[in-house]
Amino acid sequence: MAYSDFTLDDLKTQFQLALIEDRRLFADIKPVEVPAALHALLEDNVYLALAIDTEKARSEFIIAPILAEYRKMFKPRVSLFSGVDFSVDPSRGLNGTCDFLLSRSPEQMYITAPVIMIVEAKNDRIKSGVPQCLAAMIAAQVFNQHKGNGIDTVYGVVSTGSLWRFLHLTGTEGCIDREEYAVRDLPHILGILASMIAE
Repeated sequence: MAYSDFTLDDLKTQFQLALIEDRRLFADIKPVEVPAALHALLEDNVYLALAIDTEKARSEFIIAPILAEYRKMFKPRVSLFSGVDFSVDPSRGLNGTCDFLLSRSPEQMYITAPVIMIVEAKNDRIKSGVPQCLAAMIAAQVFNQHKGNGIDTVYGVVSTGSLWRFLHLTGTEGCIDREEYAVRDLPHILGILASMIAE
């Protein structure tokens, strides 16, 4: 089993996960000013990615540039990983490759403090990526507990590139934000990501 194989029912049964879906998790977050270079880059990239309309195009032209700029904004407090193996406990299915992972650490050579797990939605459906994201978040939680690095809450993002949905996991309580954020509301998306690192 791998992160992408989990269903919500699997997570509830195997990890006693309690799901909460009716909250606006980030309603009070202040927007962050979008750097001019990122704004200019996305002006053409979003159109291109949506015209090509593949997961790879959305990942390369929208998601990756946003996360790379985010890392630059919060360097050296944040490291960014893409397509890395994050096998924490294969015996429980907590293994596989992460689409993207943000770590609250300056270390870029290896993962030390995973705090945000990011999953590309499959077939352009946010809902389909939620179980995979939650499974990766549980793995990050286990990793952090083993390392004793004091990160109590792990965050998650499921994105199509044009839409972003945020999650958080504390203990066995997994919350899925009731709101989806469009990439045109990038200041709010960056504000939410900033709040995750600031905690």
